[in-house]
Amino acid sequence: MAYTPRLQEKYRNEIVAALKERMGYKNIMQVPKLEKICLNQGIGEATTDKKLVDVAAEEMTRITGQKAVATLSKKDISNFKLRKAMPIGVRVTLRGDHMYEFLDRLVSTALPAVRDFHGINPNGFDGRGNYTLGIKEQIIFPEIFIDQVNRITGMDITFVTSADTNKEAFELLKEFGLPFKK
Repeated sequence: MAYTPRLQEKYRNEIVAALKERMGYKNIMQVPKLEKICLNQGIGEATTDKKLVDVAAEEMTRITGQKAVATLSKKDISNFKLRKAMPIGVRVTLRGDHMYEFLDRLVSTALPAVRDFHGINPNGFDGRGNYTLGIKEQIIFPEIFIDQVNRITGMDITFVTSADTNKEAFELLKEFGLPFKK
């Protein structure tokens, strides 16, 4: 028997039925689902020190369990000492089992590790059913060893859903256990 992540089982067995009843869907195929999670980390000082991108890629790979890719600049900006195709950040797109495992770790261990945490801001929706969450410190993840970190950097986490509206996406992410502020 194949392994299925805990949150994927929860989605199939509990969340679909709860959303179908609460939102008034006629068919279970109308229920929105989580399609992918995109993590992005911009490194502004990467123009002067190329090793920062390698360190960030290694940390992001450790956090997600999937190899991180460097993002390259699209054009020259002389005020920032930026040249076209210079690495300026890292990103990872998670789908399938990796996505559900990362979401489980984020909700159960990483977010509760944030100092003075009162919930995440419910205003990060884009109008099309996607939600973006900003994290100020990468050290909240248990995969990062705090004594090996020389720079504390933040990251953006985007949850891409198949929902048509912000309300549908909010209900879906709330069912997955994201702790929104009241």
